[in-house]
Amino acid sequence: MFGLFKKKGDGAYVLGAPAKGKAIALNEVNDPTFGEGMLGQGAAIIPEEGKIYAPADGEIGMVFDTLHAVTMVTDNGAEVLIHVGLDTVQLKGEGYEAHVKAGDKVKKGDLLLTVDLEKVKSAGYDTVTPVVVCNTDQFASVTGQTGKDVAPGDALVEIQAK
Repeated sequence: MFGLFKKKGDGAYVLGAPAKGKAIALNEVNDPTFGEGMLGQGAAIIPEEGKIYAPADGEIGMVFDTLHAVTMVTDNGAEVLIHVGLDTVQLKGEGYEAHVKAGDKVKKGDLLLTVDLEKVKSAGYDTVTPVVVCNTDQFASVTGQTGKDVAPGDALVEIQAK
């Protein structure tokens, strides 16, 4: 309520969509770790293309050995996890290619990963891609902008500073 009269965007930071597709709420993700917000708040994409881009400027924290996920710390301090598919760790990197490594500085829109979505689907895995702010508690709010089609870089998650 106290922020009611703040102009839209004051203290806000927006993460862009990491892929082209449909933006959905995390509670629509068929995995309790993401769906119940255990790792933090954010949104998810049902990707139409297998290119995953940086949602903001920042530094890559980790590219998982299995290439199915990447973490980064944005320039505003948000710790972001981009997890491409559900249970895709089981693919052991097959169908995935990393274009960055830990410690790389990235700009919003830089290519992080490519994935063969058909290979993932044919192996029986869901391609939904959660984008989670793991340090949600350090911000006043983390809100997914969902229920719409997005292109890479379109507003996906709004982070409000405390």
